[in-house]
Amino acid sequence: MSTNVFTSAVFPLQTMDVPGGAETVLPGGRHLFGLLPAAFAGVRRIGVIGWGPQGRAQACNLRDSLAGTGITVAVGLRPGSASAADARAHGFTEDDGTLGDWLAITAEADLVILLIADAALAAHHEKIFGALRPGAAIGLSHGFLLGHLRTTGGGFPAGHDVIAVCPKGMGDSVRRLYQQGASVNGAGINASFAVHADHSGRAVDLALGWSVALGSPYTFRTTLDSEYRSDIAGERAILLGAVHGLVESLYGHYRLAGDDPLAAYEHSCEAITGPIRATISRSGLTAVREQLDGPGRDTFDRAYTAAYGPSRELIAEIYDEVADGTELRSVILAERRLADRPMSRISGSPMWAAGDAVRARRAGRQAAAEPFTAGLFVATMMAQVDEFAERGHPWSEIVNESIIEAVDSLLPYMHARDVAYMVDNCSRTARLGARRWGPRFQAAYEQIAFPAAAGPADGELLAAFTGHPVHQALAAAAKLRPSVDIHVT
Repeated sequence: MSTNVFTSAVFPLQTMDVPGGAETVLPGGRHLFGLLPAAFAGVRRIGVIGWGPQGRAQACNLRDSLAGTGITVAVGLRPGSASAADARAHGFTEDDGTLGDWLAITAEADLVILLIADAALAAHHEKIFGALRPGAAIGLSHGFLLGHLRTTGGGFPAGHDVIAVCPKGMGDSVRRLYQQGASVNGAGINASFAVHADHSGRAVDLALGWSVALGSPYTFRTTLDSEYRSDIAGERAILLGAVHGLVESLYGHYRLAGDDPLAAYEHSCEAITGPIRATISRSGLTAVREQLDGPGRDTFDRAYTAAYGPSRELIAEIYDEVADGTELRSVILAERRLADRPMSRISGSPMWAAGDAVRARRAGRQAAAEPFTAGLFVATMMAQVDEFAERGHPWSEIVNESIIEAVDSLLPYMHARDVAYMVDNCSRTARLGARRWGPRFQAAYEQIAFPAAAGPADGELLAAFTGHPVHQALAAAAKLRPSVDIHVT
């Protein structure tokens, strides 16, 4: 793994030891807000284009962080947008010039942050590029557009900085933890940043300032190319698609073993989103195995070594289809196909009827980290870690996209609602990916992993897990973990 270092003329940075070298990171916190005017030098107006969960969260966080600096944050929406009323309710209005037509807001901004849906951005980016003022910076929170431009032979316009700040969590959590940061300094959602084009010579500090203003407690460097590959592949794997396929397969497994519906839900979905998630978040991956007794550890080991291989095969296939543009094209095709009708929901399968009852009886009950479930889940997580490492991603990106985002951002929401709710209410890009790949994972667990788990564990695979360098990287990243958890009511 190559060394990943950068410098800043504005912010105090920190070097983090990772396997094979070092990475520079920026620990965040509100004590850095006084440095934001220097980071945003030359920017008097920021245009946030779009009002989805990320648009709402980022516009509000930027506005609050930059209050008193003379930098204005304005929201741009397409004509007739149903989001205008909610933007007004959050304090952005036409009267003071902080809410308006997306192209007009673009034309007035020194930094234009593009947060409309991926497929919509692919369809309309030329209009936006045409409206940019000379020298304005282009900001992204996802590399989808870069992947689309590559597959279509397009490119970003010359003469503009192109930067990205990519929070590793849902928009709701970006806002919620930022607000918690008012009383707990450092509360927030980790973010990566990338500089794709540095026309001004100040793009790194501009990106870092944007991340600090969002409340990111830990900002690490990536590239726009690396970001979209890891992000889109990750949401189809351990972040969403794989966990959906896993809990569906486990629910059926436990029902066949004699569990009633509530017990089967607890042993599958509840175990992952509750005790397994909490153990990884606070103590790391190996702690899940170490806390089990002898028979439980043997069950974990057999499940782990049975699931690692088929999970790795699927994740490699997903990664290839993201890298060659297949997954991106499928999102754009779906946008055309579904433009005038809602996407069907996945929450009709029998297991989800048990979720409300399980959540209602949580008080006074301590869910167990079911060993079979834990082995399968950790194996899938490690398969993604190894695939991303083999593809050359930096360690901060690997641990954030494969572990931290799952256990500290997405799984808490699944615990409060359920996995199906998450799939049915996430971005269209993620939702399409989960619906496509979740059943593939489900089939792999049922047809390959479950039968193999009846045999002995593979000692070499277990040794590779317990001695894996990811544990060092995760421990280093954990030192920057905020002291508060995402709480969903």
